[in-house]
Amino acid sequence: MSIPSLHRFPGRVLRWGWFLAAMACLGAQDIQVPPPPFTEGIFPCTACHDGTNLKVNRQRRELKDMHSDIVLKHGPESRWCLDCHDPLNRDRLHLASGELIPFTVSYELCGQCHGEKLRDWRAGVHGKRTGSWNGQKQYLLCVNCHNPHSPHFQALKPMPPPVTPGSIQRKGGAL
Repeated sequence: MSIPSLHRFPGRVLRWGWFLAAMACLGAQDIQVPPPPFTEGIFPCTACHDGTNLKVNRQRRELKDMHSDIVLKHGPESRWCLDCHDPLNRDRLHLASGELIPFTVSYELCGQCHGEKLRDWRAGVHGKRTGSWNGQKQYLLCVNCHNPHSPHFQALKPMPPPVTPGSIQRKGGAL
């Protein structure tokens, strides 16, 4: 599938929304992503969560023994670990439908609530991707930039404004 060239529509203005929609359809099944940025030694989850040594505890609670460094600030009043992590196969996530997905397609899970961001991510407007504009691309997963348990970025101090050419003066007064 190819996007029509703008040159094929002389005198006709194409809307940006049409362009984004067309781009979002391209390559949706052909998305290349690097492995998720797991904390070292944490994956595979079934090394501990094998269903025999640790029983599934569906109770919403503060984690104290393991994963105590995780503070859920992603809809904390309505979310719990097992809303995303599958309770029976911890090496997989699950969608609202119950479909199991690997961590490498976690963007589908994020996209259930953040559909407009998923659309923009697929189109290359949100997030980072590398590769050729008309060839293979590699996308970063949502979790490469956003902590899935606390996805908001911390506030940043703004940089000073750039120096404009009119404010540059040469030493000695001559330009």
